[in-house]
Amino acid sequence: MAVITISRQFGAGGKTLGEMVSNELGYPLFDNDLIQMVAEKAKVSSMMIETIEKESSGKFRKFLSGMVPRTLTGMVPRAVADQRREAKAAEFISEEVYVDLLHEIINKIYEGGNAVIIGRGSQYILKDKKEAFHVLVAADKNDRGKFLVNKYGLSPKNAMQAVDLDDKRRRNLYLKFGKADYDQPLCYHLVLNTSKIELETGCEIICELVNVLP
Repeated sequence: MAVITISRQFGAGGKTLGEMVSNELGYPLFDNDLIQMVAEKAKVSSMMIETIEKESSGKFRKFLSGMVPRTLTGMVPRAVADQRREAKAAEFISEEVYVDLLHEIINKIYEGGNAVIIGRGSQYILKDKKEAFHVLVAADKNDRGKFLVNKYGLSPKNAMQAVDLDDKRRRNLYLKFGKADYDQPLCYHLVLNTSKIELETGCEIICELVNVLP
């Protein structure tokens, strides 16, 4: 049994790598569906959970939504009624509750075994679990911009703006976990620099290491 957490710098290809590992190993992938899982537990709208996750990055979501496919932004148009429901839901869930529910849900996924989890502090939540394997996917900032240009068709200028804005969002998200060391290699079993290693090779490395875990 192995649960693989993949933390990533935006544009380093971490989500794509997670999908590749999931397909190769036949493990379920948990990414944006964690939003819905938390929302159901909290009995609030998924939009409320998105708001908590993306706080201080509204410009980033607005910036991306007009330029790239929905698969990247995970966004759908928000009607006025949805926005009002979201504001009402905000009265019933705090950041502390959000973090507590993530702990509960991600630990339950771990107990089920054999899964790939993208981000959301999972490397911290499962840091003491023997069969959790933590990966950080990083890359040179310019290469991250090039990845967005090639994969999503952004202009070079817009790609670099997206990288800067999401780096800020990521910092803010990890502050909710009281963490500032999220890119430190000692937090992980493996750090993959996709400026130097192709995603296909990274997938092979992860799968091989998982297979030899004690």
